[in-house]
Amino acid sequence: MGCRGMGCLAALALLCGVLGVAPSTGIKCGGVLSAPSGNFSSPNFPGPYPYETECTWLIVVAEGSSVLLSFSHFELEYHAACAYDYLQVYNGAARDRGNLLGTFCGHSTPPPFASAWHVMAVVFRSDRHVAKRGFAAAYRKDACGGQLTGLSGEITSPRYPESYPNDAECRWSIGVAGGPVTLVFADFQVEGGQGCGFDYVALFDGPTAAAPRLGRYCGSTQPPRTVSSTQHLLVLFKSDFNIVGRGFKAHFYSGECQEVYTAIKGNFSSPQYPNFYPNNLQCQWSIQLPPGYRIKIFFLDLELEARSSLTGGCDYDCLSAFDGGAENASLLGTWCGRDSPAPVTSRGHRLLLVLRTDRSTAKRGFSLAYVGVVPMNVSCTRTDFHIQIPVRALAQLERNKIYLGMPSCAAHVVGSNFKIHTRFDTCGTESQRRNNTNIIISTLYIDFSVGDQEDVHRYEVQCEPKRKEAAVTLIAGPGPHRLSQVENLVEAQQWEAGGVDAREARSQDTSDIVFISICILAGLLMVIAVVGLVLL
Repeated sequence: MGCRGMGCLAALALLCGVLGVAPSTGIKCGGVLSAPSGNFSSPNFPGPYPYETECTWLIVVAEGSSVLLSFSHFELEYHAACAYDYLQVYNGAARDRGNLLGTFCGHSTPPPFASAWHVMAVVFRSDRHVAKRGFAAAYRKDACGGQLTGLSGEITSPRYPESYPNDAECRWSIGVAGGPVTLVFADFQVEGGQGCGFDYVALFDGPTAAAPRLGRYCGSTQPPRTVSSTQHLLVLFKSDFNIVGRGFKAHFYSGECQEVYTAIKGNFSSPQYPNFYPNNLQCQWSIQLPPGYRIKIFFLDLELEARSSLTGGCDYDCLSAFDGGAENASLLGTWCGRDSPAPVTSRGHRLLLVLRTDRSTAKRGFSLAYVGVVPMNVSCTRTDFHIQIPVRALAQLERNKIYLGMPSCAAHVVGSNFKIHTRFDTCGTESQRRNNTNIIISTLYIDFSVGDQEDVHRYEVQCEPKRKEAAVTLIAGPGPHRLSQVENLVEAQQWEAGGVDAREARSQDTSDIVFISICILAGLLMVIAVVGLVLL
């Protein structure tokens, strides 16, 4: 729900602590700026600002618009970490680390900023030493287009999802620091026509329309995913004097927030991990392996904003996994807070992870590792194992890198497959009893090691001879040492908690025994007293 009217703005200002007062001078500064455009500056500008001052300006423009902020003068006391005097710009009203767009000091003028929604906050603070001239800034409402920065964001046509106006021209210049820009359209309906000569969206591989054009789109066909070759992408939308449509909605991502992984194993984390992730994110990581593979992900660390106290769901920040290459695939799970998810395995060779964060309360984020589960066919008789792996799935490996139990039991190439055929009394197999059933087990090793970097994937191969039923389970994949450390830590914590429970239980047992003993003794004394009275 957005603020409407000065009463709401005043309440918002009070809640956010907008009005600041210099303790020693009594100078008031900051406030709510609600006009479509305006200017503000540090106290006493262009003279030196006062000592020990803290000011907050809350800029609120019409909903559906963004705030464009620029600085014409900037001179604060310098410190390498801006620990003395500084200015901070927030993408929203809350002073949340995830909303922080930047902290500035010294003589370097901050770059222009565009908010992700209709609110922006600017905080100025000075200490008790060294005053400079301060700063002067200007802002304006931008209902259509603007300069966009950040790891991700959303672009919509004017008035979306209602019909856009006639004779509109909007330019969104997207600039990111983390690599190329990826643009994905979620909805698209613009007046069509041959050559898109009426209403259209055009994409350019740079900050201006002078850059190479990547595409020009109209009608109801959703444009393809577009990736720039530079750190800039320009989106141009034009409409003519008649016939309008619903318009469009699109998401953009920087390199750190949009990745595609094709290696057999890997790991990645949320932006800025282990520091707090930014707010207003919608990041995607796509794992795409050759057909036949499945993908198993291991969660090494997870700390997102907590679940909703009202619904118990992940309504704020969440990480979701989809069993395919898009968000319309089957949902494998959604996590938030301090969940400790078990490993998750896809059914196919593609898996998509999506991180969504809202406008407040950022946390540490997540770190995970994944491994491709090698496609294989395992069968058994009452006396033998039969293992078959397509050569194309492990094309980079020699046959001696694939073995059962010990290197002497290496695979052989037969046609288009690696094959291992061995009896139960060889190759390190052993008999075990699990769930009242006798099974034969062994370990299949697939060695991806290169040079000094050891990388051995291990699979437990099982056979129930009576039923001639075989199974295979991935034992260790990426970073087995790190994964085992995490598992050992969890086990240690569980053991420690169990030890505390046991100590408490033993203490409770001891107390109960003492109490019962006292009761029995009291009962005996009472009986003796009664017998004594009767005899008297």
